[in-house]
Amino acid sequence: MRYSLLAALVLAGGVVCIQAAKAPKSEIAPDVQSALDRISPNGLRGDISFLASDLLEGRGSPSRGLDVAAEFIASEFRRAGLEPAVNGDYFQVAQMETRRPDMQGFKFEISADGRTVSVAPDNAILEIDRAIDLKDVPVVRLSSDSKPEDLNGKVVISATRLRSAREILRQAHPALVVMTARRAPDAGFPSARLTDPSETARARPPRLIVFSKDLADLAENRHAAATATVHIAAPVAQKATLRNVIGVLPGSDPALKDTYVIVSAHYDHLGMKADGEDRIYNGANDDASGTASVIEIANALAGLKQHPARSIVFMAFFGEEEGLIGSEYYVHHPVFPLAKTIANVNLEQMGRTDSTDGKQVGTVAPTGYGYSSMLDDFKAAAEETGVKMLDAGEETDRFFTASDNYSFAEAGIPAHTFCVAFQYPDYHGVGDEWRKIDYDNMARVDRTMALGIVMLSGDSTGPQWNASNPKAKRFADARKSNDAGQQ
Repeated sequence: MRYSLLAALVLAGGVVCIQAAKAPKSEIAPDVQSALDRISPNGLRGDISFLASDLLEGRGSPSRGLDVAAEFIASEFRRAGLEPAVNGDYFQVAQMETRRPDMQGFKFEISADGRTVSVAPDNAILEIDRAIDLKDVPVVRLSSDSKPEDLNGKVVISATRLRSAREILRQAHPALVVMTARRAPDAGFPSARLTDPSETARARPPRLIVFSKDLADLAENRHAAATATVHIAAPVAQKATLRNVIGVLPGSDPALKDTYVIVSAHYDHLGMKADGEDRIYNGANDDASGTASVIEIANALAGLKQHPARSIVFMAFFGEEEGLIGSEYYVHHPVFPLAKTIANVNLEQMGRTDSTDGKQVGTVAPTGYGYSSMLDDFKAAAEETGVKMLDAGEETDRFFTASDNYSFAEAGIPAHTFCVAFQYPDYHGVGDEWRKIDYDNMARVDRTMALGIVMLSGDSTGPQWNASNPKAKRFADARKSNDAGQQ
């Protein structure tokens, strides 16, 4: 049986008063409320204004600015009183490689219906780990009906990002994956690919993102037979050391303290542009806001007279912008047993309220709405704090795979990302700066998240995937498989 709000707050060390009314409503215990009140607009403003300052040069993975950010986060974990999680330190060190594209001799051509479409190097983003030489290789258009075996050895091309594409491509072995767009977006992208060279790194098919109207038209024409000729030199590899930052607040319940809730955000961003008057991708909302939320929630909960029931692991990841690299590294090298990790609460884009879908004040939206019972605790917390939890419709599915929660979900751990605005002006742009954050609203939403984390920590059975939801079934299956492997 799941703990109620009453039981969760009692475990948090406070007394809950119940109003005598036709429909009883709980009040937040004074000690818990005092902890929530420590999350202040000024505290968040101080964290974000530093993390998103020009001094940190966009926190690219790897970079000097990213290293400075890691030291700052660790210092804030020390201030909060979190215990260091990795051999007496706050850093999980990962030996990685950066692979910068070598565009010398680049060639990309697709022929169909008697004509050939060529792509210039400036219109392509490369995500490859090796040299590619293909001549007249068949091209297959990716669709939701594609069978993995039909993609093997082919050039797979798509003009849209399909939600099902990750799973299809996971089971296939294409020669190359090509995503097409009609024009280059204003948003920035990492200039180098960050990879884990260890044997535990998951193999990915080489991928190109191509900006070409003609190629997008061809990709949408399912009836024309096409072939591709490609020459791409091997990337230039360089060793790099990066760090996840991890602190832990030990649990207070003897029966639950050796189980874990991970509260996370990514602290990296896109670094700097090659030229321009403003070259720095400051990444205030994406994701200095999530990182500041992790810091301030950690500081708040550490001040409770009695800690939450389960141990709360606070974590800041490198390399999210390069493909969830830091969180994936953690899942492959866990500091705390995955079998005893009941949930991942990931925070991203918590500060901007100027959503492209309209002003978002007093709201928070999870990805994967309806995927797991984990959201029940946060719905209850939102009701207590007067914040509305939104079902973001199509976006709740589309963005589920786009942040670090996905690494944990693939390991079978119930995991969701929470944000205020999925899309907003300056996304991945140099204009995403700290002065544009709505700090009053951010503090309000972070208090909701902190209360939800306390409630989740006191959940007696832990959250479960909704196996009846076809979008969540494979994560539920992964959990069953992992649990069986531990027996």
